Amino acid sequence: MEEDKKVYAYLEKINVTYIKHVHPPVFTVEEANEHWENITGMHCKNLFLRDKKGRRHYLIVLESSKQVDIKKMNKQLNERLSFASQERLLKHLGLTPGSVSPFGLINNLDNEVRLILDQDIKNADEVNFHPNVNTATLTLSNVNFMHYLNVVGNEWQFVNI
Repeated sequence: MEEDKKVYAYLEKINVTYIKHVHPPVFTVEEANEHWENITGMHCKNLFLRDKKGRRHYLIVLESSKQVDIKKMNKQLNERLSFASQERLLKHLGLTPGSVSPFGLINNLDNEVRLILDQDIKNADEVNFHPNVNTATLTLSNVNFMHYLNVVGNEWQFVNI
């Protein structure tokens, strides 16, 4: 099944509504900004990291214009994080670079990837993510996004990024 169709089916199954925005393929936030002008809500970026030994994996989600201070994140999580490889991304989330989003957690059947959300997301009315492909953006209410996170089953927490 195509990755986006898996996302749509999963969201329908758990009664999560969304607005779908189709656009040309985008691989960076800068490219995506060209297509987000008329899309409401918080636009997010997603980083896939691993611990020093490669045993734990983290998906970091934050507002698209913010930067992650890896040293600060290491202290907050009591880890030594670095970016995970494309192979690890494919293995653990079933995704390729440019399509990373929290919806990749539906492919993480053992729920071993830990989700770290920036505190700012808590206050957003709406959030936007790719549906595991970089040719569309989904807008969800924060309530629906939190419902998705609680159903998908991975450990998650808010931190101040």
